[in-house]
Parts: sequence; structure tokens; C-alpha cells
Amino acid sequence: MKSKNTIFIFFLMIVFAITSHAQDIKNTLFKDAESALNSAKKMQADVLSPNNYEAAMEAFNEAEEDFKSGGDLNDIKEALTKSIFHANKAKKVVELAKVTCSSAIKAREDAVSANAKENASELWKDAEEKFRDACEQLEDGDAKDAEEISKEAEELYRKAELAAIKAAYLEDTWELLNKADEEDVAEKAPKTLAKAKELIKKAEKELQENRYDTDVPRTLAQEANYEVKHAFYINEYAKNAEDSDKTIEDMILEAEAALNKIAVVLNSKPDFSQGIDKSADKLAGLISKLQAERDSLANTLEEAKQKIKLLEEQVSGMSKEKSKLAEQMAKIEKIRQQYESIRKLFNDSEALVYKSGNDIIVRLVGLNFPSGKATIEPKYFGLLAKVQKAIKMVPNSKITIEGHTDSFGSDEKNMELSQERAFAVKQYLLANMNLPQDRIESIGYGETKPIANNQTKEGRAKNRRIDLVIHTNPEM
Repeated sequence: MKSKNTIFIFFLMIVFAITSHAQDIKNTLFKDAESALNSAKKMQADVLSPNNYEAAMEAFNEAEEDFKSGGDLNDIKEALTKSIFHANKAKKVVELAKVTCSSAIKAREDAVSANAKENASELWKDAEEKFRDACEQLEDGDAKDAEEISKEAEELYRKAELAAIKAAYLEDTWELLNKADEEDVAEKAPKTLAKAKELIKKAEKELQENRYDTDVPRTLAQEANYEVKHAFYINEYAKNAEDSDKTIEDMILEAEAALNKIAVVLNSKPDFSQGIDKSADKLAGLISKLQAERDSLANTLEEAKQKIKLLEEQVSGMSKEKSKLAEQMAKIEKIRQQYESIRKLFNDSEALVYKSGNDIIVRLVGLNFPSGKATIEPKYFGLLAKVQKAIKMVPNSKITIEGHTDSFGSDEKNMELSQERAFAVKQYLLANMNLPQDRIESIGYGETKPIANNQTKEGRAKNRRIDLVIHTNPEM
């Protein structure tokens, strides 16, 4: 019996060894194809270059089936090479689609956000078919037809988004408002309920008048939905307070206790003798400080990664000369010092300074423009004087002025406005500094690169910005 067990265990060991070896072979064989497919998938090639992506997947699956059944190694390699070819081809089409079909892509993303697939399924299906047609034209090399068809797809996506917004937010909100009237919520939460009704009416008006810009009505509808639910909560809380004979003091203490939970996490002790607002301001200040420290740590981490990479190159023999390594390390340290000097130029209300690789980004939070205009007002000349000092701290650097907007307003107008504002800052700097034209450029991104949630007033304020990017060492 013992001999049989020994043989069985030995047999299992052999099977395990063979299986592990086979897996190692598969990993080696399939590694490049898997990487190419994953990269293409991440770029949304399955949507933007469907035929190429499907061909890549088909070849990959064919290779997997052949491998499982012990097929010819050359056939497997040929299928994997074919998969890589189509995946790389798909990625090239994706890059082209981002330019040719950019508006349709944005409309599709908005429709996805509104859950149009569920709430406006027929329109979504029509839009998807039209968009696929546009992408297939692009795969065939017909950019002109692709652009025309993508405009039709964009129109369908906007219709789907509009229908989805109405279904997801307006209908649900009106049902809640009717229920609120039935339950007499206005008795306990009149202001909040009135705010919800005002917001829902504004959302409907915006949907009717600005059907090509759904960002505003979507945000208003979401806020209305939130406020009516908020009113229900206040109503319930007020009823419970009455039933339990809660006093004003009890309610204040409850609010203080909730705020104290945040204070404990921040290792702070609030002073409620001055009221809740002052304690909230103090906690907000602590959170802002922690965010700044986080950003600083991120910069330090980025520098460390750069140094580690250089050291790894030295160890692996990729960097042949020690002097070259020392020179690169010195450049990293110089950039760090320049970043620190620039950061100290501004206070938090004027600009936030970040580092991204070898670029120093000066986010001009204190620079604002009149609504819908690109005029630089005199009150900002002092801030721009500091910007000039920052540029001088990095001699021979290239400068990019980036303009950004929030999502309210049409995509086209936002793009135009962001370009005009970035250009205005560029012209101001050229007029006040001895800079060659080719050293500074301006570019507008419109609403395409948000850094905060466009659904909130505070988030939209952060997204309306000018970023000054100082390219400290382009050749490094």
C-alpha cells in the first residue's frame, strides 16, 4: 500500500512539473501578444477600431486553442504574430479616431455617463451602429467619410443622452416631488423642497433650449434629485426630533459629534465654543495642508523613481559611463531646486505648483477672466509678474500655456474660449518679457481635461484654469 502511494505521489509530481513547464512555455510564447491586446483594449480599440481588434482577438484565441490541443508550434507563432499585427494596427486607428471622431467620442462618453444603454436602449443601439460604421470607414483609410458619419453618430448619442437624462433624473425626480407633496414634506423642509422644484424646472428649460449641451441640464437634474431626497431626510429627522423631544441643544451636539469624527481622523480637537463654522474651516485647512503634503510626496516619489531608473541602467550596463550617470543625477537635483524656488514664489491663493517628470506646472488658481471673455484685468498683473520670475528661474526652458474650462457651455465654444485665454496669457508674457516667439506656445483643451468633478460648483471652478507648464529639460 505504501509503495502504491509513493508511486501515485511521484506521478502527481511529474504531472505538476510538466504542467508548470507547459505554463512557462505558454507565458513566454503569448507574452507579447497579450501585452499588445491589453494595450489596445485600454485604448478602447474594441470600440474605436472594432475590426482590427476582433481580428487580433480571433488570432489570439486560435493560438490558444492550438496550444491547448498540442498544435504545431509554427502555426501558433504565426497566429500570435498576426494578433500582434492587428492589435498594433488597431492602436494606430485609435489615435486617428481621437482626432477625426473626437466630438462623437465625447458624446458617447456623455451618453455612457447618463446610462443611455439602459435608459434609452433603442437610440443607444442606433448610435453604436452608426459609430461603428464611422470607425470601420477609418479602418479602411477613408477619414472624410468617417468624419461625416461620426457627426451622425454624435447626434444620435446626444439624443440618447437626452432621453436617458429625462428617464433617469427628471421622471424619477418628479415622482419624488409628487410623493413629497402627498406626504407634506414642505411643512418640515420648505426651503430644500422649493430648491429642488426650482432646479428641476431649470433642468427642463435647459434641456429644451440647449439640446446640444447636456452638461448643464444633467447637473441641474442631478442636483434636483439630490435636493428632493435631502428634503425627505430633513422631514424624517424633524419628525423624529419632535417624537423624541429633542431640543435645539441636542441637535447642535449631534452636529458637533459628526464633525468631531472627522477631527479625530485628522488628529485634531475642534473648539466648538466659537461655533461649528470655525471648526469646519479649521478642519478644511488641515485637509488642504494634507493634500499639499501629498502632492509634495508625489513629487519626491517621482524624483526617486527617476533616480532608481538611472541606477538600474547603471547596474544593468545600459549606462556605460559613470560621468553620464552623475550628470543626469545632477540634472534631477537641479530641477528639484528650481521647483522648490518656484513653489515658494506663490501663495496657495495665487498658484499651486506641481512637478510632472521634468516639467514644472504652475496652476494659476488666482487668475480669473470675465465670464465668456479672454481679457486679462490689471488686478492680475502682480500675479503675472511672479510668473515672469518663475520663467526666469529656468533659463532656456520651453513654456506651454494651457487653457481649460469646465463642462458648462458647448464643447466648441469652450475649446475656443480656452484657446483665446491661453493665447492672451502668452501674448502678455511676450509683451512683458524678452522671450523669443518659439520658446513659448499656447494651447486650449476646452473641457477635455477636468481635474475635478464638473457636477459641483467648486469642481467647475477648479476646472476653469490656466496651467503654465515649464519644460525644464526637454532633451533629458
